[in-house]
Amino acid sequence: MKRQELWSAVVVCTCIAVCLAFIPSSWAEKPIELTFSVFFPPTHAHAVASMDMAKEIETRSNGRVKITVFPGGTLTKAPAVYAGVVDGISDMGHSVFAYTRGRFPMMEAIDLPFGYPSGKVASRVAYEFYNAMNPKELKDVKVLSIHAHGPSVLAAKKDVNSLDDIKGLKVRCTGLSSKLAEYLGAAPVAMPQNAAYAALQKGVVEGTFCPIETLKGWKQGEVIDHVIESKALGYTTSMFVVMNKKKYEALPEDIQQIFDEVGAEWVEKYGQVWDDADQEGRQFVEELGRNIHGLSAEEEAKWEKAIHPVIEEYQKKVEKKGLPGVQAVKLIQELLAQ
Repeated sequence: MKRQELWSAVVVCTCIAVCLAFIPSSWAEKPIELTFSVFFPPTHAHAVASMDMAKEIETRSNGRVKITVFPGGTLTKAPAVYAGVVDGISDMGHSVFAYTRGRFPMMEAIDLPFGYPSGKVASRVAYEFYNAMNPKELKDVKVLSIHAHGPSVLAAKKDVNSLDDIKGLKVRCTGLSSKLAEYLGAAPVAMPQNAAYAALQKGVVEGTFCPIETLKGWKQGEVIDHVIESKALGYTTSMFVVMNKKKYEALPEDIQQIFDEVGAEWVEKYGQVWDDADQEGRQFVEELGRNIHGLSAEEEAKWEKAIHPVIEEYQKKVEKKGLPGVQAVKLIQELLAQ
């Protein structure tokens, strides 16, 4: 009897072992759960792009990774997204370098008015610049993706056709675009994008420097009357998707590779989103009946001359800190020429 019981136990154990061997790893393993803080509002094309990025990582991991996205600054506000990732408040974060002014001196170079023709070009240049320079300021996170918008415009409540018109105009801006405002004679008002609508509506600011997509994506076209285009405003605003370094390093190597590959692929995807959104933004303000125009050739030359010192000032400032400002500007110009 004992022998029969022993044999039955052996058979049962063998069956259990065989069954366990055939259970998919995605069933046997508990998913790696991560949080992703995104400053864009949930309906914005870039919030959607970030959600798609998270889904792509989940799909390629065969369910071994689960990412919960918190759009609209619901987990960490726009200026706190980067620090939130470093401190572990969120595992991943998507926001703007310029919202933490002074923390990213090398990445500031990307935002200078080099005359970026499109979001795809600006995003490629920004990502390649990061890879080439490998700045120390980003050593406390794992950089997954970097992107940047296409050329900016001045969206204002009053029409602007000259330097005299913009003089003293209260313009919402961030980072180095505040320097453009100063050199053009405007009054810069540092403010994140998500505060601009109410500020324009209430008259706290009279205009905003932004890519034209913002006028639809953030609905700001509803509270402005004029859109002024100029090569002098051909700056960009670079943005990051980063991950908590310890969380990344704790991932299995094959999962790390998925994050690396998807992050690199999303540089172009984010760039294309910018370009598509710019087209939609232009159409949006046209349908609202807003006045869109450029400057006269004579006035355009004045604006470009007025903002030229911004690049030289940047180089001098970062060189004094022992950072390669001249090299940074040269590299960006070379990448743009490719």
